[in-house]
Amino acid sequence: SAFSFIAAAEMIALLGAKPVFVDIQPDTFNIDPTKIKAAISKRTRAVIPISLFGQPADMDEINQLATKHGLTVIEDAAQSFGASYKDKKSCNLSTIACTSFFPSKPLGCYGDGGAIFTNDEKLATAMREIRVHGQAQRYHHTRVGIGGRMDTIQCAVVIAKLERFAWEVQQRQAVAANYAELFSPFADKIQRPMVRHDRTSVFAQYTVRVRKRDRLREALSDNGVPTAVHYPLSITKQPAYAGFALSADTEISETAAAEVLSLPMHPYLGTDTQKTIALQLGEALKKNYI
Repeated sequence: SAFSFIAAAEMIALLGAKPVFVDIQPDTFNIDPTKIKAAISKRTRAVIPISLFGQPADMDEINQLATKHGLTVIEDAAQSFGASYKDKKSCNLSTIACTSFFPSKPLGCYGDGGAIFTNDEKLATAMREIRVHGQAQRYHHTRVGIGGRMDTIQCAVVIAKLERFAWEVQQRQAVAANYAELFSPFADKIQRPMVRHDRTSVFAQYTVRVRKRDRLREALSDNGVPTAVHYPLSITKQPAYAGFALSADTEISETAAAEVLSLPMHPYLGTDTQKTIALQLGEALKKNYI
């Protein structure tokens, strides 16, 4: 995807491969499966759909296309752990999935951490060995590996938080539903998150699209409403990736980068606080757009 955090493209480049970027859907911010075929060549080895902001991508279409061309699908589920797609959980939608337990994620530890998922036994064996310096058993190294284990303390944090995770996902969805209702009077001025009918979102962020984003963000900040921008530049505009092959058109990604604004989102966000945010948003929209 041309619009995401840099990590997925970074890993491709570090392996010596070349990331080829595809534009996104304007409503979900996920990779547009109808544009993937044009980016496939004889040198293509994998497709990495990024389930951005908490909602899985169109995985059936992507998997079917990948199967037709003999490609592996790696779901980047760093923001969608806990979400579902057609009654299947994110991280169980393709050959391989990766997620993150970074503190800002829906299931976050207190430092760095993550997990890889697969139903392929050979891949699972390789992953387990690689993360402990390529060991098949103690001091017997069958492959080149790395020191890729999570710290014990971070594992303990994730295990403890996992007990409450399902409830927190429900609360995130309730917060998002309340936002949608509170923002309905401004529907002509902001694009609220759109979740497709056959999937759910864990709302890793609550991200809207709005014109004159920077002016609105400044107005909200002046009135005590914190915001964030995920992400102010598409990957195709990052200097380090300027020399890589791109898809023919990433216009939607460029527009999204100029318009996205993430509002406060967490399971413990109270309705009174949301009402205050909506009030300040409404006032800011009047001053900046009318």
